[in-house]
Amino acid sequence: MSTGLIIFLVITAILLVGLFVVIFPSMWFRAFISGTYIGILKIVRMRVKRLDTKTIVMAYIKARKSGVVVTVDQLENHVQARGNVDNVVNACIAAVNAKIELPVETAMAIDLAGRNINEAVKETITPRVVETPLVTTVCKNGIELSARAKITLRTNIQQLIGGALEETIIARVCEGIVTCIGSAHTHDDLLENPDRISKQLLVDKNITSDSAFEILSIDVSKIEVGRNVGAELKIDEAESQKIIAQSIAEERRTKALAAEQEMRAITQEMRAKVVAAEAQLPLALADALDNGRITVPEYYQMQNLLSDTEMRRKIAGTEERDMLPAPRKKSRLV
Repeated sequence: MSTGLIIFLVITAILLVGLFVVIFPSMWFRAFISGTYIGILKIVRMRVKRLDTKTIVMAYIKARKSGVVVTVDQLENHVQARGNVDNVVNACIAAVNAKIELPVETAMAIDLAGRNINEAVKETITPRVVETPLVTTVCKNGIELSARAKITLRTNIQQLIGGALEETIIARVCEGIVTCIGSAHTHDDLLENPDRISKQLLVDKNITSDSAFEILSIDVSKIEVGRNVGAELKIDEAESQKIIAQSIAEERRTKALAAEQEMRAITQEMRAKVVAAEAQLPLALADALDNGRITVPEYYQMQNLLSDTEMRRKIAGTEERDMLPAPRKKSRLV
């Protein structure tokens, strides 16, 4: 190789190095003086990929200074995956200071899953208190009770990915409150000892199963008496039975009225027939007397028999039935 070519290559290398130093002096120099050396070629590579070099370098410096084990390549890949390296590094630093085991890979996975890893670590260090809505249900004695509880939650980082959120925890606690109140024989038991609800809920392991939180405590913050649902149900039942009985009685009354109307119609028809027959009786008697089928003494004997019968009825105090007409006075034939 000729001397001129060697000189050319050396000058070219010096110019390139000088150019890189002039273009990328700030981040490289910051990492260098911080004791966290980053090769200038890595900075060039990040610039070529159009990544946020400043964010990656500052996050790397902060992590290494705080004792977090992480590499530039990991931070670079996380930025390429649209992750938030600041949240990841801050969460890892907080975990190291709080002596919580949190590998960088786990923190990055949680961040890429859409969870705020920084807030999760803070809630692991300082538990958060959430409150359930007012839950209303009925005891066995029919008295309505309403209760509200406060839940102290601590984030379980190991189950943060794929674990149930606080909405699920609140729903499970509300379900447990309904079960506790519904299984109580009287409302006085829970009013005297509301901690029975808390103890029963803390024993239930299904509340925190497959969730991203641990329950530290459940405290009943409010419990109050509502309506007497059992008495209202009995009143409604009695009212329903009353309406049914009234309907049956009205149906029977309607049928009785219909039968009465029918009987009246039959009675009137029979009366009409009796009246019509009685109207023919004088003519028949006159015809019988004229034709000699009945004699005058026999006629008077029949009249005496009717008079005796009428007198006996009056003495006995009996009344004629509605369907029979009152006896009519017979005129004597001359």
